[in-house]
Amino acid sequence: MSSDRPRPPAAALPGQAARAVRFLELHQGPRILVLPNAWDAASARIFEETGFPALGTTSAGVAFSLGFPDGERVSFSDVIAVITRIVRAVAIPVSADLESGFGQTPVKVAESCRAAIEAGAVGVNLEDGTGDPHRPLEDAELHADRIRAVKEAAGRRLVVNARTDVYLRAVGDPKARLGETLRRSQAYRRAGADCVFVPGVTDGETIGRLAREIPGPLNVLAGPQSPPVAELERLGVARVSVGSGPMRATLGFLRGLARELSESGTYGRLGGEALPMAEANALFRTT
Repeated sequence: MSSDRPRPPAAALPGQAARAVRFLELHQGPRILVLPNAWDAASARIFEETGFPALGTTSAGVAFSLGFPDGERVSFSDVIAVITRIVRAVAIPVSADLESGFGQTPVKVAESCRAAIEAGAVGVNLEDGTGDPHRPLEDAELHADRIRAVKEAAGRRLVVNARTDVYLRAVGDPKARLGETLRRSQAYRRAGADCVFVPGVTDGETIGRLAREIPGPLNVLAGPQSPPVAELERLGVARVSVGSGPMRATLGFLRGLARELSESGTYGRLGGEALPMAEANALFRTT
């Protein structure tokens, strides 16, 4: 299934499909799509209030907030509940991080994605990482079959961001990683993926080559070592995410606050950029 077929305008489609088409259009430029990642309704509202046109969820952030490590350790029903709360809290499109789809078979992954649609998500991330250090990547053909099953079940109602973890998991010979990433990316696009996500790459030369050679929009994961957004846009990146970075930064701030309170008994970190109570309440007046 090709993602390059002409699409009808969003106004000609029913609700969910129209929202998904609008979300996909944000990947087509002319500006790069900066997609922050929320872990609950409050973080989602902060991102929306700041002016981002869409947001994603972070599987790690959601897991940490519920008391679990990352890696599909949270029950799928709990993940869907969080996605539902985030969607209800904002008016902008939400893409859900479903890790590897909470299922091994294409049928099961398609069922998971249908649940995300019912929760109101207009996009999903589906990764080929396994979490198994002895077999870090799923078979590319199986992952392509999962993507194909999702697109057949969801059609235009869902933007599929196919993630490959070759670089993130440092799989194989470093010199072979680019070729393997391109091979997998091309297979996932042929299966119908709308966008390809390659986390773990921070050098501009590799990012630029991926943007040129992947047949479709490229999503990268940004962090402290990444080029700034303007440079990523110049390199041809269509979408930049920050993953669990904001959530972990929040935890780091909270740890500092806790240490100050515990060790010195002072309250400096409770001031500064803390939202006044009235502003925090106002985030949710319309939800």
